[in-house]
Amino acid sequence: MTIAQTQNEIIEEFSFFEDWEDKYKLIIDKAKRTPEFPSDQRIAKNKIDGCQSQVWFFSKYENGKVILFADSDAILVKGIAAILVEIYSDHAPEEILAEKPFFIEKIGISDHLSPSRKNGLVAMLKQIQLYAIAYKTLG
Repeated sequence: MTIAQTQNEIIEEFSFFEDWEDKYKLIIDKAKRTPEFPSDQRIAKNKIDGCQSQVWFFSKYENGKVILFADSDAILVKGIAAILVEIYSDHAPEEILAEKPFFIEKIGISDHLSPSRKNGLVAMLKQIQLYAIAYKTLG
C-alpha cells in the first residue's frame, strides 16, 4: 500500500466520527495498539526536541525501506506518533520524501492540538524526513 493510500484510509477512519472526543479516543486506541518500544532505544539521541512530552523515534533501514519505531510518555502523542509510523514506515526514502502529510489537514487534527503539541507533530514529521534523507544516501 502506498503512503497516499494509507493516509486516505486514516482519513476515512476518522470520517466516521464527527465529535473530537471520539477522534481523540481513536488516536488513543492507536497508541494502545502500538508495538512495544524497545527500552534500550529510550536514549537521548532518539528523543525528539520540540515536543511538550517525551517522544522517542528510531529507525532501521532494511531492504531499501525505512522502518520506524516511536513512543511517548503521553498517550495522545503516542497515538499521533503511531499514526505517523503507520503511514511512513516500511517505505523507500524517496517515497517518504515525495509524499506530504495531507491527512493532517483532512482530519483536522492541527485545529485540535495545543501549539506545543503542533510543534511536536512538526518535529516528528521532520525527524521522519531526516531519516529518509539519511537513508536515501545509502540507497
